[in-house]
Amino acid sequence: MAITLTARHPLFVAEVTGVDLTSPLSDDVFAAIHAAFDRHAVLVFPGQPLTNEQQLAFSKRFGPLETAPNYAGTALRLPNEFTDISNLDHAGRILDPKDRLNQYNLGNQLWHTDSSFKARRAKCSLLSAREIPPIGGETQYADMRSAYEALPADRKQQIDGLVAEHSIAHSRRKTGFDGFNSDISTTLPPVPQRIVDHYPGGRSSLYLASHASHVLGWPVEKGRALLEELIEFATQDQFVYTHHWTVGDLVVWDNRRTMHRGRPYDPTQRRVLHRTTVSDVETAYEPAKATEDDRSGVGN
Repeated sequence: MAITLTARHPLFVAEVTGVDLTSPLSDDVFAAIHAAFDRHAVLVFPGQPLTNEQQLAFSKRFGPLETAPNYAGTALRLPNEFTDISNLDHAGRILDPKDRLNQYNLGNQLWHTDSSFKARRAKCSLLSAREIPPIGGETQYADMRSAYEALPADRKQQIDGLVAEHSIAHSRRKTGFDGFNSDISTTLPPVPQRIVDHYPGGRSSLYLASHASHVLGWPVEKGRALLEELIEFATQDQFVYTHHWTVGDLVVWDNRRTMHRGRPYDPTQRRVLHRTTVSDVETAYEPAKATEDDRSGVGN
């Protein structure tokens, strides 16, 4: 079995065919898939009608799986190895648009990277399309490597070494959600993440998200303005790929080198996607502590 790669965007994203993910993969085939993942950052596998068990088996080839806390405090439809990207309740019924779980999920429409608010951030996510609405509900991806490379030299110099604080509560406040379980603040406290990652032997990348609250060592509003400016720059059309879902699609993306967001759709139509998320075990990219001055130029 040999995989075939077809570019879906000039800068990143490849479609992968010639492989059946419903069956176990040889080490050689998975090595080719992982090499494509490292190069393209987003892989699209069309025509892969996976069961939950098959999705879990393929996901575990990339590394250890995250488990998903019950952020919104409602009964869950899927085991906690999955994040339920759907508008259904635990019994499979369409949620009322005002339901707290729907309100929580509105945050998925902000540009973000999964689990940046965790001390052990995510390596990749795998999203399997099970039911798709007739209109809307696309997912957009932004190439953070190409965005970093396109920054002016003086901006690169300014942000290199800066650290931002990330929090799930910060991003959800932007959409008006405040219905977290009482223990979320202790189980998921804010964490520091570098704004730029330099990968040995690889391309440097911005690391941004709606979860990023402020820049450590900077006045809060100044840091937020910088983060908003960088996100706006990184999500220009030339850096963005829009995926129009078909049932049976599996999309795998690198959370360390991309951002993504879901697009709106009619909440009275069923939209069901199952996400698994793999933890990043490469400790070489742990966030550095902020330096004394954080390259801040505070007061400038």
